Amino acid sequence: MASEHSPVALAVNRLLWSARAGIVGPLLFTLGFLTQEFFRRSEYNPVSEPVSALEAGPYGWIQQVNFVIFGVLTVIFALGLHRGVRPTRAGVAGPAILTWSGVGLILSAAFPLRDDPAGNIYDPTGLHTVNGTIFFFSLGIGLIVISRRLARDLRWSGLSGYALGSGIVLTLMFGVFGALVRPEDAPLHDLAGLIQRLTIAVWFACIISLALRLRRIATARMTGPPVDN
Repeated sequence: MASEHSPVALAVNRLLWSARAGIVGPLLFTLGFLTQEFFRRSEYNPVSEPVSALEAGPYGWIQQVNFVIFGVLTVIFALGLHRGVRPTRAGVAGPAILTWSGVGLILSAAFPLRDDPAGNIYDPTGLHTVNGTIFFFSLGIGLIVISRRLARDLRWSGLSGYALGSGIVLTLMFGVFGALVRPEDAPLHDLAGLIQRLTIAVWFACIISLALRLRRIATARMTGPPVDN
């Protein structure tokens, strides 16, 4: 077992904190928006309205804070994942895209949705919509790219197929959302909130699975030889 203040122990502690960020981030974010939905149920419809719509109204700052906290935790996890998987040529691309996802969450707070005097939600700068499009597209692409690096590390290879499958599903859902949900006259437009939450659920499940594996690997570094699948 490594000394508490040895370089190995310090590196392990960083990985453990990154893993915790990857586990806590999605759960805390979900708790945050579900709590808001409960208390704002008279004015907010989670089936038809996206999570970002919670930024509108007098209590919108709560969702902005929720975005920022989750964004920071996502960046921390992405950096830890990069350190926790064996390096490969161009292997930085996957964690870099995941890092961008965290930045995108912070930008969602920086350029929030608002409501007009009539109570209609809109994007005052247009940047929230642009950022959201890039963010949701990057989710699937990021997992697909990460899966290739995971496949080359025996400690992670058992999750590579799951990450790849999740990435493909998310990419397909992004296409479905753009064609059948986002346009106001689209057949599934009234289900925008529900479909967005299904997308988030697929992403969160994969991120938490990766974070749990990172925690396992970090613990194994401290107590013994690397963990294989």
